[in-house]
Amino acid sequence: MKLDYRLNALVDASLADIAPLPELAAVAARHGATIIQYRDKHASTRHMIEQARLIAEALRATGVPLVINDRVDVALASDADGVHLGSDDMDAEMARRLLGDSAIIGLTVKNMDDAKRAAEAPADYACIGGVFETASKVNPDAPVGLEGFQQLRSYLGHARPEMPVGAIAGITLDRVAPVIHAGADGVAVISGLFRALNIAAATADFRHQVDLALGARE
Repeated sequence: MKLDYRLNALVDASLADIAPLPELAAVAARHGATIIQYRDKHASTRHMIEQARLIAEALRATGVPLVINDRVDVALASDADGVHLGSDDMDAEMARRLLGDSAIIGLTVKNMDDAKRAAEAPADYACIGGVFETASKVNPDAPVGLEGFQQLRSYLGHARPEMPVGAIAGITLDRVAPVIHAGADGVAVISGLFRALNIAAATADFRHQVDLALGARE
């Protein structure tokens, strides 16, 4: 089954001032998110496992999968659906051995070395970024921009035509169509969804824009 990567709603620990993360995840899942990613760069392992379990529970009735950013151990302990790994994390081959054939494994692609690694890896999707500047994460790498995105996407399209590829960082509603036109199969969003005044409406709007842009590309 091909993974539906159209709208990846990223529930980051920094959003806890808005509402509990399981609540945020459930709202996004009920209004158009097709995958949820839980990210926390600073919490203890114990806290992350507790949060991941609560998020997974909140998502159960929606059927939307949960992947854990960076942490294979947390994914295992919380029965999440998979992991999203960067180039400094556990390699995808080891993650696949630990999590099993049915787990979702996603990879961050920031440059051509990452793209080549993703093309060879047992991964279910790749996410290219940062495409634009973002305030959601301290990022030492310069944004790749639409042109850089297109080059990396083109390489992955030839190497792994069946693998969905997303775009992340600075994705606003009006940037959805350009990134999908540049080859994205979906977008990963944090602030655009969860810092909106109405999270449910924002999620529905993003999903609508993604579907419109994908429809226009076919």
